Amino acid sequence: MVETTHPQSTIVRTERGLSISGSRITLYNIMDYLKADWPPKLIQQWLDLTEQQITEAMAYINTHQDEVEAEYQLVLQQAEESRKYWEDYNKERFARIAALPPKPGREAVHAIIQAKKAELGMG
Repeated sequence: MVETTHPQSTIVRTERGLSISGSRITLYNIMDYLKADWPPKLIQQWLDLTEQQITEAMAYINTHQDEVEAEYQLVLQQAEESRKYWEDYNKERFARIAALPPKPGREAVHAIIQAKKAELGMG
């Protein structure tokens, strides 16, 4: 793993992108929670970060807002492309699985599930 860092910096650039030093948490993880209107203190607790880590991450995000936002949008785009790829890749397989008859002895449970799905407009 190649890290680019500034002396005693909590934020480092790894192959995963901008990350908190010594962890697998990226600034993009933090951005997800910020976009969902989570307060920094809650993010800190949820991701098990130290006060210094969350403070420096927030400072870095605020100082380099345009750069971080551009990279975050790229990460979101790549994640969506990956999701679509795997959805398309598995579409036929999921359709085959859904068309399978219920296992012997599970017909009653299957009927209940199908009725509930119909009630909810799910199929």
